[in-house]
Amino acid sequence: MLDRFALPLFAAPHRLVARACLRTGLSANAVTMFGAVIGLAALPTLAAQHYDWALALILLNRFLDGVDGTMARTGSAGPTDRGAFLDTVCDFLFYAAVPLGFALAGPATNALPAAVLLASFIGTASTFLAFAVAAAKRGMMSPTYPNKGFYYLGGLTEGTETILVFCAMCLWPQHFAWLAYGLAAACAVTTVTRLYFGAKSLR
Repeated sequence: MLDRFALPLFAAPHRLVARACLRTGLSANAVTMFGAVIGLAALPTLAAQHYDWALALILLNRFLDGVDGTMARTGSAGPTDRGAFLDTVCDFLFYAAVPLGFALAGPATNALPAAVLLASFIGTASTFLAFAVAAAKRGMMSPTYPNKGFYYLGGLTEGTETILVFCAMCLWPQHFAWLAYGLAAACAVTTVTRLYFGAKSLR
């Protein structure tokens, strides 16, 4: 819901870093993979309860996620299907790694809310990707996110909301369970609305 407002705020710094990366000869896919390594490093960092470092890794991962897309759009090669594929897979692996890290940090208190949150991510991810496949077959493009590699179906919980909650979890890890259940409930709403929109839009 907030992505359409948050993304333009980072457009200028994304362009600045993207140009610097392109001048050094880096590819957008290389930045995607580097960002994925940074993001997945949050898992053992969270498990070790180094929440401040985990927060820094999460924020750096998300910043690089914007840089690689900017590089793809402004570079000579342009956006590619390979880039969109790598970016999407790395994003979902990262989103799964954070709740798992908290579960490992405190299994007795965090395992169940982490499992509920991961289950809710399955709902949002499956409805998102299933609609994107159908939309691609029909040549549909999102009017809200035309620069995405495929149809980006929004909802109550998008990337911005998820990252804000991840940051709150790192700042107040003692409240992980309540934050996880709250985000899971919002993801459930997103899943239901995407199911309704998808069923109504497709024949």
